[in-house]
Amino acid sequence: MTINCKGSLIDLSTPKVMGILNITPDSFYDGGKYKNESDILQQVEKMLTEGATFIDIGAYSSRPGAKEIAIEEEKSRIVPIVELLIANFPEVLLSIDTFRSSIAKTCIESGAAIVNDISAGNIDKNMIEVVGSLKVPYIMMHMRGTPQTMQSLDQYDNFMNELNYYFAEKIKYARKKGIDDIIIDPGFGFAKNSRQNFTLLKNMNLLSFHELPILAGLSRKSMIYKTLKIEPSQALNGTTSLNTVALLNGAAILRVHDVKEALECITLVNSIKESEIG
Repeated sequence: MTINCKGSLIDLSTPKVMGILNITPDSFYDGGKYKNESDILQQVEKMLTEGATFIDIGAYSSRPGAKEIAIEEEKSRIVPIVELLIANFPEVLLSIDTFRSSIAKTCIESGAAIVNDISAGNIDKNMIEVVGSLKVPYIMMHMRGTPQTMQSLDQYDNFMNELNYYFAEKIKYARKKGIDDIIIDPGFGFAKNSRQNFTLLKNMNLLSFHELPILAGLSRKSMIYKTLKIEPSQALNGTTSLNTVALLNGAAILRVHDVKEALECITLVNSIKESEIG
């Protein structure tokens, strides 16, 4: 199971880590943490040194109820950072966390490698066609509505069946528009309540029906810290626990704030899978 990133084939049969770089002032965990070039370069170097295969950059907070920002503001936040990272780490594989096709196009043309769209083309109807023309891998996530409305849209008749149907339709359309490398993200916390999030994690292997890599984005999310009655800053141990479950249930990419700990999860789970009786 491979994806083509800027001419290099990345083998996802062994799970990989995607490090998160939020350059938003209002993300739920690290909003406003990386305010200047030095901080950003230091954090990215740390994640790459610890073993991240991808760095995911977001300039529009997708936390529940997040404030909407204009396209030009998102572009002014993210494009200079893409250019900065490509200049300092020429081999870095950047994923662009955006649901706007114009942002995706500009960032890919500036050297990024992957488009990560929380709406799977539902918010910007041009996104899938644009990604197809760019010939880059596409991460499509399950979500309903927008970050401003999604928390009220968690009613399902048959939860896992509806997720599988959603991806089947999206994958079919993406293939039609020329996207070769697709990664599916079930969208923990997006239009899902806590019970549904844990149901999804328990049954994530059912998404393997699509025979595509699965990305799990669980890092420090509310399903962890609210369940444990702690703050996001205290949720690393819980994140590690759920990342382990995700790997056992088929995750090919862990999208995380804490790269070193995620790599340790992968190493240990691989040892379990490779162990023999006798």
